[in-house]
Amino acid sequence: MALALRFPYMCWMANAHTLGSMTSAPHTLAALRSGQLAGITRLDLACDLHEFPQEIFDLADSLEILNLSSNQLSSLPDDLSRLRKLRVIFCSENRFTHVPEVLSTCPHLNMVGFKSNQIRAVPASALAPWLRWLILTDNQISALPDSLGNCTSLQKLMLAGNHLTRLPETMAGCVGLELLRLSANRFEALPAWIFKLPRLAWLAIAGNPMSAQSAVESAPMAQVSWANIELGEKLGEGASGVIHKAHWQPSPEVAPRPVAVKLFKGAVTSDGFPADELAACLAVGQHHNLIRVLGEISGHPVGRSGLVMAWVDEGFRTLAGPPSLATCTRDVYPDDRGFSLPVALRLATSLASAAQHLHGRGIMHGDFYAHNVLYKAEGECFLGDFGGASFYPKAGAGCSRENAFEALDVRAFGCLLGELIERCPNENEPRLNVLKALQLGCVSPVAAQRPLFAEIGSTLQTLSR
Repeated sequence: MALALRFPYMCWMANAHTLGSMTSAPHTLAALRSGQLAGITRLDLACDLHEFPQEIFDLADSLEILNLSSNQLSSLPDDLSRLRKLRVIFCSENRFTHVPEVLSTCPHLNMVGFKSNQIRAVPASALAPWLRWLILTDNQISALPDSLGNCTSLQKLMLAGNHLTRLPETMAGCVGLELLRLSANRFEALPAWIFKLPRLAWLAIAGNPMSAQSAVESAPMAQVSWANIELGEKLGEGASGVIHKAHWQPSPEVAPRPVAVKLFKGAVTSDGFPADELAACLAVGQHHNLIRVLGEISGHPVGRSGLVMAWVDEGFRTLAGPPSLATCTRDVYPDDRGFSLPVALRLATSLASAAQHLHGRGIMHGDFYAHNVLYKAEGECFLGDFGGASFYPKAGAGCSRENAFEALDVRAFGCLLGELIERCPNENEPRLNVLKALQLGCVSPVAAQRPLFAEIGSTLQTLSR
């Protein structure tokens, strides 16, 4: 967070839905074997492991979080349940070809991550009904078992970058699901039950055959020659790319101006393909609560794609930190962060206006979170990070109501609005009661009963007078 507060673009770089934002310094195998780690609750081992170290079982009385990412593992021991306090396991970037069935024998294990393996099979018996968080991003999965529908406590499901064409109909029973990533798969259509899930708020679907282009014709994006860019310090690096401070001098007659440059990577991320994020950024158009995109980079020496964005002064900071392992789908605010009612109303009004603009262009944000908002103390703000953004699917791709996609972002906005209200001290302010009623409407479990952003904006503007 320190970097995010210093450099406002860092909020665009945080990968809040994977282990990347939650890692700690790795431990060593030598320290584990010598007994130096006795009593720890979290173990991070990345040391080219080919086999599961048996010494891990010496931590059975304390270990709650086990991170074995970035190794060469292909299996877990059959007696993994000896780690009786284990709640979280991450085995990303290994060599697993199937999700280990032994996971379901661990009675408290509710967060599982196997990103970037070689997984083709997800056995029905591997999925415990008490799962809260399942990451299977960037694998080779073409089908999921019906038993996934038994996971009624599942809140976060990450499936981007696989070979899926459908989801089990039983998943209509996953009534606790709040965040779903289906980008970069092979879906021709979405199942109708997705839009009936009462708590779903964050959905990403870009990079599928059903994906459409922008519903609104945009002016051609300006091309910014790489030769006219002087790259400066790196501000941050995330799953989809790297952001630098830079100076842009369009011509010798014009003085260089400070800008931010985002250079995209090519690999699939937890939200999907970087190319889809780039397409969304180019299609959003101009709005005073969106960071202005000045142009698309051309002529990069190794052909990398990128964006040149307006420089945001360092007086801005992120509204909140990303979700933690404990909060799962909810952002983390500093304990001392509070808002006066006028500031909360200005923030909410601005964000609703930005969202209305996006949906007017047929774009669902998909990651409408406070950690993707830059703000100043008086309430000026920008909505950023289009890594989870999706164009509305083509007609007939599984949704009969266009505003069903808007209703998802509305619920996400309602969650954020609730967080602002919680941090407002004006208990006896009559307008706060109206704001609370609006918030309850935004998070209604029945999507068709939620107000749309035009109505939300109108109500907020009335309250702000």
